[in-house]
Amino acid sequence: MATETDVERYGFAFDHRFARRLSILGIRPATCHLTLTSAGLHVRFGPWTVRTPLDNVAGAETTGPFTAWKVIGPHLSLADRGLTFGTSTAQGVCIRFHTPVTGLDPLRLLRHPGLTVTVTDPATVARRLNAVSRSPR
Repeated sequence: MATETDVERYGFAFDHRFARRLSILGIRPATCHLTLTSAGLHVRFGPWTVRTPLDNVAGAETTGPFTAWKVIGPHLSLADRGLTFGTSTAQGVCIRFHTPVTGLDPLRLLRHPGLTVTVTDPATVARRLNAVSRSPR
């Protein structure tokens, strides 16, 4: 069980140009975060969530910049079923999973092999996730 001392929480970087439109969907700074604990990875993006054990993280890398229509809001890639939770066009982290995760559809039928998130500190998040993905299973 995770304790207060082993919880790392990262907020999302909000671009003020898109904040009002995102808030209509329930996507606000108070409802968006990425949390790492000894138990797993939890991403909340307004009403959407992704949860997976840390041993399911295959790796992560920083990405961006992005075009707004490809990243702002919740997005599904038709090319690879990857999921994006985006609040900024500047930079993000692409997280890859060994086993695809759910997170977009309410019935949890769609599985996503990757998740891109526009957190405030993408380099640190990528570094932390890569450290976890390289640890012995």
